[in-house]
Amino acid sequence: MKIKSLKLKNFRNYELLNLEFDGSTNIFYGDNAQGKTNILEAVYLSGTTKSHRGSKDRDMIRFGAEESHIEVIVEKRGIQDQIDMHLKKNRPKGVAINKIPIRKAGELFGIVNLVFFSPEDLNIIKNGPAGRRKFIDLELSQLDKVYFNHLSNYSRIVNQRNHLLKDSAYRQDAMETLDIWDLQLVQYGNAIIARRKQFVDEMNEIVSGIHKKLTGGKEEIRLIYEPSTKNMSLDQALEMNRQRDIRMKSTSVGPHRDDVCFMVGNLDIRRFGSQGQQRTAALSLKLAEIELVKRVIGDTPVLLLDDVLSELDKHRQNYLLDSIHDIQTLITCTGVDEFVNHRFEVNKVFHVQNGQVIKEN
Repeated sequence: MKIKSLKLKNFRNYELLNLEFDGSTNIFYGDNAQGKTNILEAVYLSGTTKSHRGSKDRDMIRFGAEESHIEVIVEKRGIQDQIDMHLKKNRPKGVAINKIPIRKAGELFGIVNLVFFSPEDLNIIKNGPAGRRKFIDLELSQLDKVYFNHLSNYSRIVNQRNHLLKDSAYRQDAMETLDIWDLQLVQYGNAIIARRKQFVDEMNEIVSGIHKKLTGGKEEIRLIYEPSTKNMSLDQALEMNRQRDIRMKSTSVGPHRDDVCFMVGNLDIRRFGSQGQQRTAALSLKLAEIELVKRVIGDTPVLLLDDVLSELDKHRQNYLLDSIHDIQTLITCTGVDEFVNHRFEVNKVFHVQNGQVIKEN
């Protein structure tokens, strides 16, 4: 799987940009705040409909413009697809595949598989559970359209249930429909939990070997899915926490409250691991994500590396670079010397300065 080209119009700090990528390594270098990450953001957005930064559509439109346009050409097994995305200030984004508009975001998933790796991902272990849930949800949504649909329905139902709980203070009849929403919440919630557990099991098969190599055989890592329901079923937990939910005006249990534990030996490194252990585990997780995508789709994903190497020591840098030589990679950094020093073959180099991108080789 390769991304052949990217065109931007009025996206972030780019008025117009046309890029053609090499099928292997593409380096974008320059000072900070020049627009390097914006290129990766546009690529990621085109494949997932979401910004890795969590930005809203209107915030990605160039100042003074009414809408942005992103065009990406993807090649997969010799077949090319064109993805067009229009971001609008006051309306939902428009997406088309091969010039045919799509109605649901789920139709886009699978056209291109992307793995995004940023310095923030190195903190996925030590930060709160929301980031770990997001990691699973974003990857599974790309790999499994059924999961994406379940997640969308579940999120809608949780929001509706929360509105209902807030209305219950002054509308007694609001509580009469709570059982109906709970039935749907349990249906979709159980499906999400089951698929996430399967994902964690699949990741464990891969991540343990990677982590062992990264630590020179000293550490073994294991991921454990932690439901917020503890040892109860979701319907039992909802029933038990109903009065608490009514008081708090929000839904306290379900997949939106679950977490993933990272164990090294008998140590929960979320709470008790050193920064080095947490970062090594995060790197292992991202490399395992790449390998899992390969297994599921029978092809390589496109890797987006946003200024990650500067955050890693030499050993971890080398391991990462050695692990990605066979996939298309778009890399941002402040300089290219680090790649030359690491015997890394650079296929295309672009200098990014103040919204201008100049190809150098």
